Amino acid sequence: MAETYSIEAQVRTVFGKKCGALRRQGLVPGVVYGPKITPIHIQIPERPLQVTLLKAGGTNLINLSVDGKTHSVLAREVQRHVIRGNVLHIDFLAVDMAAKIRTTVPLRFVNESPAVIARLGTQVTGASNVEIESLPGDLPDHIAIDMSALVNVNDSIHVRDLALGDRIEVVSEPDEMIVRIAALTTQEEVDEATEEEEVSTEPEVITRGKKEEEEDEV
Repeated sequence: MAETYSIEAQVRTVFGKKCGALRRQGLVPGVVYGPKITPIHIQIPERPLQVTLLKAGGTNLINLSVDGKTHSVLAREVQRHVIRGNVLHIDFLAVDMAAKIRTTVPLRFVNESPAVIARLGTQVTGASNVEIESLPGDLPDHIAIDMSALVNVNDSIHVRDLALGDRIEVVSEPDEMIVRIAALTTQEEVDEATEEEEVSTEPEVITRGKKEEEEDEV
């Protein structure tokens, strides 16, 4: 189950090009929306927001306090400067803890395939995340894919093989491949199979870049 994080924000009273002044003060404009609330325009200190987004990603609940009232939210869209990478605007979805939601969860490979260890084959990856549906409190921050189950060449794991329990429904196409073991055919491939590759496990959040900080904001 995913963790919950906390952050504080204030109601925002400036909009459009005036948001540039907020950013120069180290504040990020944003909005909180949801099926049961009227949208709230907010501003958040940039540094705490960056730290929270790094830890929470898009699947961990965030307790967002706005002028004394706390909302359970998920980060839904983050707009970043295309060069500097700083956050220009953020959208939060205020969730109903009693209603199921759909979201995309990253896959994380754990352990090693015996076939790869024995240099019989090489790992070929497909999907890097899957779409699921569950109550907000049951959202996982990632789904572990156990590579030790891939013993032979041509062994594979597909979306349909995921067992996530009764509280989580997998929405992605069942036949979508996640990973399989392909036979090595050349000495070069055998050599490459012995090299370690670094894979990022940072949770994904929907992002959009902007060229200028002074573009209009909602």
